[in-house]
Amino acid sequence: MIQTFERRWDGESLLVAALAACLSIIAFLFCMHRGYVLLFGDAVAHINIARRIFDSRTPGLLQLGTVWLPLPHLLIAPFIASMAAWRSGAGGSIPSIVSYVLACVGLFRLVRGALAGNGQSDLAGKVTAWLAVSTFALNPNFLYMQSTAMTEPIYLALFIWSIVFFCEFVQAARASDQIAGSKSLLKSGVCVAAAELTRYDGWFLAATLAVIVLILRFGPRHLRGGSARIQVPLLKFLVIVSAVPVLWLAYNAVIYRNPLEFANGPYSARAIERKTSVPGSPPHPGANNLLLASEYVVKAGESNLAEGGLQKVWVIASIAGTLLTLALGTRLRPLLLLWIPLPFYALSVAYGSVPIFLPDWWPFSYYNVRYGLQLLPAAVVFTALISHYLGSLVPSRVAQILVCAGIAVFIAASYYSVAKASPVSFREAWFNGRIRIALEKGIATQLRQLPASATILMYLGEHVGALQDAGIPLRRTINEADHRTWRQPFDPQGLWESALANPSAYADYVVAIGSDPVAVAIQPQQLHTIAIIDVRGQPRATIYRTDKHPSPQNQR
Repeated sequence: MIQTFERRWDGESLLVAALAACLSIIAFLFCMHRGYVLLFGDAVAHINIARRIFDSRTPGLLQLGTVWLPLPHLLIAPFIASMAAWRSGAGGSIPSIVSYVLACVGLFRLVRGALAGNGQSDLAGKVTAWLAVSTFALNPNFLYMQSTAMTEPIYLALFIWSIVFFCEFVQAARASDQIAGSKSLLKSGVCVAAAELTRYDGWFLAATLAVIVLILRFGPRHLRGGSARIQVPLLKFLVIVSAVPVLWLAYNAVIYRNPLEFANGPYSARAIERKTSVPGSPPHPGANNLLLASEYVVKAGESNLAEGGLQKVWVIASIAGTLLTLALGTRLRPLLLLWIPLPFYALSVAYGSVPIFLPDWWPFSYYNVRYGLQLLPAAVVFTALISHYLGSLVPSRVAQILVCAGIAVFIAASYYSVAKASPVSFREAWFNGRIRIALEKGIATQLRQLPASATILMYLGEHVGALQDAGIPLRRTINEADHRTWRQPFDPQGLWESALANPSAYADYVVAIGSDPVAVAIQPQQLHTIAIIDVRGQPRATIYRTDKHPSPQNQR
């Protein structure tokens, strides 16, 4: 009898969850104690976008904005209602911590279910599943990222469970279990939709799985999904995964008058690259070169797994495991879906204005190295499968144990090299965040001295962390989110635009940083300078006092 992928939360799954929760909390407490939780500027931004939903002059769901998808901010929002949880960043880490645990359980279920009834003892499959989930859970870069409010852990959990349920659907269809297959496919669709609301990686995932579903529905007869009873769930799956992009495009069209505002608007990756690039300088590595872009993505993946020569061993093991899966087991081929992030990120680097900078390759810096973490599930699963395949070739139980132990030693050596050098994703955060934090702390020190009822005009795009550090509620500020978003490209009666035109009518104090919109707007005006904050490597911040007089009713 062919076993399906369907597995419940049995004792082993609960044990995985408990051990993962212990690892997660230990890593989080370590990072919190060291002050590492808010190193990523994006983590600070995610927390404060979520905070703006209820703490703003113009609160509401429109504070979610565009470019970044909304689900992570909606998940974070309930946990940062507390001032302490907001200021420390701890509230923003909670969805990531939960996602880490769920991702570990999902990976364990995926591998164990794939190997169940695969011609070997159930013990061999369980050992391989434990090896895979241990490698996944103990990765130092993943442990650091799940301590932050970054979106990668949430997406990884949704991605893995999307694949879990999709693989269970495929196996159920092969076993002619239409009821189990239908349930699994619908669960996969829900997870994919949630992934689409988390990162744009999910859109590529949805497109890939939709193509497979269409082949099952309309392709050659030997590839179709059995009887007509499975056709309705297939159509439901397509509707579910198609709905999210359609709704997001509609939201952008209605609110921003541009359905592609997230892709080509002023805050998009393309606009940021144009703004930050130096005229006459070469484009980022991999731009318009898919092969080179793929090399950078793979290198980023290696860097999240090991340091030095051990990186290439991971590549060899992953490729070998993948090729053996293609050659030896039809049942295991759905696991190849774990490689979906590789073409997505390669295309993004080549044609989507998404650079990856690596410390070992030109331009010898750190930027988006963490994207390599998306290859972690594929790398650990196919490396663990090497142990499974080799074990099947040797009849001796002792030899099988030695094979497994050898791979475990290799993994331990890899992670020791990562810990010794500091995880590369942490180094990215530290490299890009420490100077920003120094400036924000300097601004926060000055802001704490202002009257508790003072209104502050400030552009929050890059240094909202200063207010978070100072513990100043965002509703005490007038910022770029305080205007009628649907008035494009400019709202002359918006609160933000009105305050820029006449700061003294709306704000008690003004914070201008470098050449941000506030600094540009107040140049012709006479304001009283009360503090200047200079941090090497950062733009100068200046705090002004206005001669505020009673202002007209604020526009909402």
